[in-house]
Amino acid sequence: MKGKTLEGTTTVGITCVDGVVFASERRASMGNLVAHKVAEKIFKIDDHLAATIAGSVADAQSLMKVISAEVSLYKMRNGENISVESASAVSANILHSSPLYVQTLLGGVDENGASIYSLDPAGGMIKDSFISTGSGSLFAYGVLEDRLKEDVSVDEGIDVAIRAISSAIERDTYSGNGILVATVTKDGFKMLSKDEVQNKLEKLN
Repeated sequence: MKGKTLEGTTTVGITCVDGVVFASERRASMGNLVAHKVAEKIFKIDDHLAATIAGSVADAQSLMKVISAEVSLYKMRNGENISVESASAVSANILHSSPLYVQTLLGGVDENGASIYSLDPAGGMIKDSFISTGSGSLFAYGVLEDRLKEDVSVDEGIDVAIRAISSAIERDTYSGNGILVATVTKDGFKMLSKDEVQNKLEKLN
C-alpha cells in the first residue's frame, strides 16, 4: 500500500439538467487504520470542471496537478475552455501511459451541457448520468437508483448525493467523518460549506 490511501472512500457524481453534483465522505484509511479524518476528495480543476479521487493520496494529488496544468495550457493555447469530454480524454491518456493507483470522477459544464466521466487506474473512460466509486458505492448506488429521476436539478441532486453518502457512512466502515459536496454550474464551481451540508442533512432526516 502506498502510504495513506482513499481506497475505502465513497464518492458520488450526479449529472443534472443545470450542472453536476459531486459528494464524498472525508475518511482516509491505511488498512484498518483511520489515517486521516478531514481528507479532501473533491478538487476544483477549473471554473467549469471538478473531480473526485479515490486511491493513493500521492497518486491522486499528482494526477490532479497534471490535469489542472493540462486544462490551463489548453485555455492559454486555444483561448477557450476545454470541453468536459476532452479533459476526460486527456486524463485517460495520462493514466493509460502511466497507470496510477487512483480512481477519478471528472465532470462539469460546457457548451454541450453537463456531463460526468469515470476514469479507472489504467485509463478506462466511461460517461454516465450518475456514478459512485469506492467501498461504500454499493450502498450509495441503492439510494441513487431509488431517488434519482430524469431531469433532476442541481438542488435536487445535492439532496440525493447527501443521502447516498450518508447511507454509505452508515454501512461502510471505511467511509465516514463528514460529507463534502460541490457543484459545477454555468456560474462556476462551488464547494458547499460545512453548515450548508449539515442544514440539508438535518432537513433530510
